[in-house]
Amino acid sequence: MTPLIRRATRFLTAHVDAPLLGAILLLMALGLIVIFSSSNQSLTRVTSQMINMLVALGVMYVFANIPPHYLVRIALPLYVLGVLLLVSVALFGEIVNGARRWLNVGVTRIQPSEIMKIAVPLMLAWYFDRYEATLKFRNYIIATILLVIPVGLIVRQPDLGTALLISAAGCYVLFLAGLSWRIIAGLAIAGGASLPLLWSALHDYQRQRILTLFDPTQDPLGTGYHTIQSTIAVGSGGILGKGWLQGTQTHLDFIPERTTDFIFAVYSEEFGLIGNMLLLFLILLVIARGVVITANAPTLFTRLFGGAITLTFFTYAFVNMGMVSGILPVVGVPLPLISYGGTSLVTICLGLGILMSIQTHKKLVQS
Repeated sequence: MTPLIRRATRFLTAHVDAPLLGAILLLMALGLIVIFSSSNQSLTRVTSQMINMLVALGVMYVFANIPPHYLVRIALPLYVLGVLLLVSVALFGEIVNGARRWLNVGVTRIQPSEIMKIAVPLMLAWYFDRYEATLKFRNYIIATILLVIPVGLIVRQPDLGTALLISAAGCYVLFLAGLSWRIIAGLAIAGGASLPLLWSALHDYQRQRILTLFDPTQDPLGTGYHTIQSTIAVGSGGILGKGWLQGTQTHLDFIPERTTDFIFAVYSEEFGLIGNMLLLFLILLVIARGVVITANAPTLFTRLFGGAITLTFFTYAFVNMGMVSGILPVVGVPLPLISYGGTSLVTICLGLGILMSIQTHKKLVQS
């Protein structure tokens, strides 16, 4: 390797975290393998996902090279823009499959709620960093209001899955910023007491999803179908699985949404418990690396934002696997880096790119 090539390689990889990138690429490769099977060996679908992955990796690389202090500057403008777009969706958004989530901007349609997955924790991390020296209880109240505004607009669309992810990201920032355990316990009790009110505010299909969680057999061909078929697939995989391309639940078209939200059922059926252990290891590797990066972050802003990104990745995986396994209600949450789709993949990789930036720019911040 010539000195010029070595210098170019060092320049291109200067802000890339190798352990994190390695785990990401392995998960993406695993995703392509499962998508090929779940899509009935569709090379078109696999090629499309490869393009999605290249775009997502490009976005990740760009944000890995942006120093965290630049993100501080865009936190407030991005949050305000996101809220305005959500209001625009409520007023002028297009209705698709009974939900008003998309905004037509002429050349394309956008889903502003995806922006808020990054904008909300970014805004809260900026807010707490700004008032780090004088944090008081009222700061947590204001931060909670900043969280509730976009979440309320997203729930109204309705988009329960995205609202759940954004709520989790915001709550992680509140917790990492030092919110007292007594306050957390009080909020949990208050939340439990308000369940009857929340139940009455839910849409009929959302209530049915929760009831189906406790007894999916009450409507086996309707709301319980997804849960019943996915749990059959997960259980039938056994220890070693039925083998790649050999899943009967998958290839006899029993599993719905098998390339997206329920791809874990396909994976479990074909690769079994051993395959699930490998998948969990790779997911935990991403999470563990994120925890290390967060723990070593030099500023409150980077610790809060890095922690929120890491724990949100965990939430993606936990909610999706719990949904497919029948221990959580069915919500629209993909399996990170595995499920087919471009929007969520780009959002996840954007966050992971910021984690890399926090890790590789910390020496510049400390000096």
